[in-house]
Amino acid sequence: MMEQRAAPVDRDLVLAQLDFCREKVDALLPRFRNSFPAPSSEGLAYPAQEENFDWTTSFYSGMLWLLWEHTGDKKYLDALEPHLASFCRRVEEPGNVDTHDLGFLYSLSCGPAVLLREDGRARGCFLKAADYLLARYFPKAGIIQAWGDLNDPANRGRMIIDCLLNLPLLYQASRLTGRGEYRAAAYSHARQAQKYLVRQDDTTFHTFYMDVDTGEPRFGRTAQGYSDSSCWARGQAWGVYGFALSFHHTGDRSFLDTSCRLLDYFLARLPEDGVCYWDLCFTQGDEPRDSSSAAILCCGILELLRHLPLTHPRRGEYEAALRRIMAALARDYTTRDTPRADGLLLHGVYSKPDGIGVDECMIWGDYYYMEALFRLLYGTCAYWI
Repeated sequence: MMEQRAAPVDRDLVLAQLDFCREKVDALLPRFRNSFPAPSSEGLAYPAQEENFDWTTSFYSGMLWLLWEHTGDKKYLDALEPHLASFCRRVEEPGNVDTHDLGFLYSLSCGPAVLLREDGRARGCFLKAADYLLARYFPKAGIIQAWGDLNDPANRGRMIIDCLLNLPLLYQASRLTGRGEYRAAAYSHARQAQKYLVRQDDTTFHTFYMDVDTGEPRFGRTAQGYSDSSCWARGQAWGVYGFALSFHHTGDRSFLDTSCRLLDYFLARLPEDGVCYWDLCFTQGDEPRDSSSAAILCCGILELLRHLPLTHPRRGEYEAALRRIMAALARDYTTRDTPRADGLLLHGVYSKPDGIGVDECMIWGDYYYMEALFRLLYGTCAYWI
């Protein structure tokens, strides 16, 4: 068991919510022994994906790792075995590696096996994933391309705000191997994201295109936000968390400052209960909320609080916001009173413009809610640092 630390949210609430999470995940263990929950639920039930092809397949693995750390119960390691084998096959064969989301995928599957259990095969697969991610780096543009064939004109030179959460794979690979090129690519991408994805008003583009041959910036737009000029809530939450993580790995103070700026904007756009709409251009009305963005944001705030001095002028405000959002999620957004639901959090949004996963459970929302609870109890989460 890890050492427990004081938290800005009531400890009894955190423990009760972790018990709730354990009960919900335990009910899923038989169904997802050899398959993966789909990214979003359908009628609050997660369809099973037999193949390991999506960007979200590791979030269930991450939940199992958190529960094993929290309880020490071997059944979670047993449940992880076929999933880890699948992630190893994904890079050893390989298949479905044309994506920057290798960071999400391997930081929450093979990564904990390396960090917590010194698993040799997992280490090799973790580093293979880092190599595939590094191959997506364009030196002149200084970015990691998001998804698709690197020569596809429609995707060539596209970076997206989500990728900030993929960079820990490279930072950690550099630490494991002593090879500086991993860290250099991650640091460069974070700096370019800071320069081009973050706008002057402290909002963020979802995506931005670079000319990879000249290194010149092209244009920003959205893929899942309300408009190219709006602020997609999940993207802003990735930014808060991702820049704080890049500060941890690099010591570049500007990343911490950027994380605070994005958080300040986010907090100013929250509705009364503290749980954001799917795009921050909305602060009231009937548009869908996105509990998954709120959960990511809480993890970002917790990472920020690890680094901000006690005398930081807005620390108290950030702690109060964290209490408010976590209390609202626990009170009004969990599936505690919805036994038919597979997920942990109700009222998530995958892609509103595409009509996918609107007002459903999101598997990443479930994971980040658990991670926020885990961080509140234990102080940190080793998977990203």
